[in-house]
Amino acid sequence: MAIATINDLFLIAAGHDKAECLMHKVDGTYVSIPTSELVENVHRLATALETMGVKRGDRVALMAENGPHWPAIDFATLAMGAVLVPIYPTLTSDQAAYIANDCGASVLFVEGSDRLQGLLGERGDMPKVSRFVVIAGESSDASVVSLKQLLADNQPMDTSVFQAHAKTAKPDDLATFIYTSGTTGNPKGVMLTHGNIASNVEACLECMNIHSGQTSLSFLPLSHSFERTIDYIYFYRGVTIAYAESVQTVGENFGEVKPHMFVSVPRVYEKVLARVHENVAKGSPLKQKIFQWAEGVARDALPYRLREESPPGLLGIKLALADKLVFGKLKDRLGGRFEFAFSGGAPLSPDIARFFWGAGIQIYEGYGLSETSPVLTVNRPGAVKMGSVGPTIRGVELKIAADGEILAKGPNIMKGYWNLPGETAEAIDADGWFHTGDIGEIDDDGFLKITDRKKEIIVNAYGKNVAPAPIENSLKASRFIEQAVVIGDQRKFLSALIVPDFATLEIWAGENSLATDDRQALLAERKVRELYEQEVAAVNERLAKYEQIRAFELVPNEFTIETGELTPTQKIKRRVIGTKYGDTIEGIYTKAENRA
Repeated sequence: MAIATINDLFLIAAGHDKAECLMHKVDGTYVSIPTSELVENVHRLATALETMGVKRGDRVALMAENGPHWPAIDFATLAMGAVLVPIYPTLTSDQAAYIANDCGASVLFVEGSDRLQGLLGERGDMPKVSRFVVIAGESSDASVVSLKQLLADNQPMDTSVFQAHAKTAKPDDLATFIYTSGTTGNPKGVMLTHGNIASNVEACLECMNIHSGQTSLSFLPLSHSFERTIDYIYFYRGVTIAYAESVQTVGENFGEVKPHMFVSVPRVYEKVLARVHENVAKGSPLKQKIFQWAEGVARDALPYRLREESPPGLLGIKLALADKLVFGKLKDRLGGRFEFAFSGGAPLSPDIARFFWGAGIQIYEGYGLSETSPVLTVNRPGAVKMGSVGPTIRGVELKIAADGEILAKGPNIMKGYWNLPGETAEAIDADGWFHTGDIGEIDDDGFLKITDRKKEIIVNAYGKNVAPAPIENSLKASRFIEQAVVIGDQRKFLSALIVPDFATLEIWAGENSLATDDRQALLAERKVRELYEQEVAAVNERLAKYEQIRAFELVPNEFTIETGELTPTQKIKRRVIGTKYGDTIEGIYTKAENRA
């Protein structure tokens, strides 16, 4: 059954009548929430929103971690014709208040007493918010009510009345504002309609083998358009959605939930592979040799893996043995029922993709933006190319502009940026093409390859253009490197800030009789410096001379959302790093000039 709005989708999902519609942790144990309970909560919240005076077109903001409350608030808001505005729970109070004020929210749902108190302290900056609803928290403030109390005090809206409200939504009605991560300046509110998202759900389903017998693990923030659209797909198909406790507990949650699928950003896959290498490094020389042998077999078998075929002859026998001795254990860590995963939000290193596919772990990389609801392209069963983000989904057109920028058209393209007509006109040209800001190329088979962000292209002192992301991905393919940022705009050569993978480095340091109790002292060791010089040199061998890293500095602290170097979607904030590490960067170039 085709859907034209997200409300159509919910009415279909409400009919699945699953005993395990949702799963979440309660007192250390996963418990199930049936479809009937979710539907009742949505109907109760619809009554509550109506009682609070929320009308069609009004904005309702939601600042919360993933959990059963999230879709209940989302579906109730949309059914009443209002617009849901998610706010990343990692944002500070003043950042969240900016979004709540900019969108003109009248109601603000917020999870936790600490976040609530922070927002109450900022309420002078969001005068239109008349009601705060706290999730899993308490407050004596008269403007605050708890979600628990809201559900208890309001009767479920009559089904026929609820459906009448829901069915008044039109495809062109606004459904949500997704505020961009804001790598530069204030975040912008991306206006997405019911039709934008519904069309993306329908088109993506044609590329994915998703059905009601499966269980998914949800751990990317639902504030992220990628996870939210995928979760809509799960609801539509009747897939059980299990919410991870946090990104930090995903490894444990895999074993408890045993998911068939999940979606993630490359950062998570990078960390998984880093832990694999760390465990191998801790193993005996024999185990290390077995792993290296298995990796070699996987490389040889990769073309067959991509076609989902079994290799013939001796290679097939070797691969079966490698699966039993090595790769099967990796699948067991994913819960034992794993079928496939999706990657998006940033480029996935081809080296990492090859490892997982060679290991029989299918990760389909796709591409899109908040402004495109979000999916534009995706690799899919029977159509996978390493290093690409796949062909377009149905209804989407792509073309490459003269300067290499990817332009897109389709039913999933945003309506515009909230209250920013100038920025909207800059993003969507007179012919209706959305300018993605990404640089890429389309091959003869229609597969898109992303090379970099247009605004992040480095132009060196000699006028050469350099895309930093592929170089950074190559550096991060090293088991000793956790993060890397390439520097060099208007400079004579490229340099890099490198964050070591300390778990792996400390094992190596112990084997080389180096103390590990002081990170700064460890990074100053001559042997450590030589180790990273070798890792950088290995990357440089595959690069043109002007792309090579001529100098680098090792950084003792990881770049994080909390310390300000990453956006909530794990993208590097280059300007923040350039400012925060300005003295370090200048020192890199000063030392190089003194040596010259």
